[in-house]
Order: sequence, then structure tokens, then C-alpha cells
Amino acid sequence: MNKANRAAQFMPFDALKGLQEALRDKEKKLARVERSELTEEQAVELSQKLCKLEKGTSVAITFYHNGHYIAFTGKVSKINQPFKYLVIDNIKIFFEDICKLDC
Repeated sequence: MNKANRAAQFMPFDALKGLQEALRDKEKKLARVERSELTEEQAVELSQKLCKLEKGTSVAITFYHNGHYIAFTGKVSKINQPFKYLVIDNIKIFFEDICKLDC
């Protein structure tokens, strides 16, 4: 038996397809963080930025969702003041979940 064939028999084998992906998903769920409260100054600053926000504005936003903080950049497509949410690139974000907003 040549060296290449002999080495092939000892190569790693994934006997359970999808196990590694399932373990990564489980790890991600367990790595959740608790929501931190904004200080009074941060809340006022965020409120002022939300009042100035207009449809079509490009923003960088960080918000809390399902135990994780998510940061991304996009354009505001809808602002609903009565129900206190905005939509950025088809993602509905409630005002109470926003922790940072840069216009």
C-alpha cells in the first residue's frame, strides 16, 4: 500500500452529518447576553436622534434581538411613531430595543 492510500484511511470522518452545525447553533444560543439599560443621557440622546430621523436616511444602528446585540447599516424605510418602531431594510426594530443610532 502506498503512502497516499495509507494516509487516506486515517483522515477525519464526519459520521454524523450536521452535528458540527448543530453544535455551533447550540453554542450561539447559550452565548446570549442580557439587555443593558441605557443611562438617562443616552436615552435623551437616542430620543433626539429618533425625532430627527426621516424616511430614506442612511443609519448605522445597534439593537437587541433574541439575546444578542446586532449592528448593521441600512436605510430607513418606515417610521411608526404611534407604535414606536422603525423599519430598516425590511427589519422591524422597536425603539425600546435600540441601544445606539448614528445618522
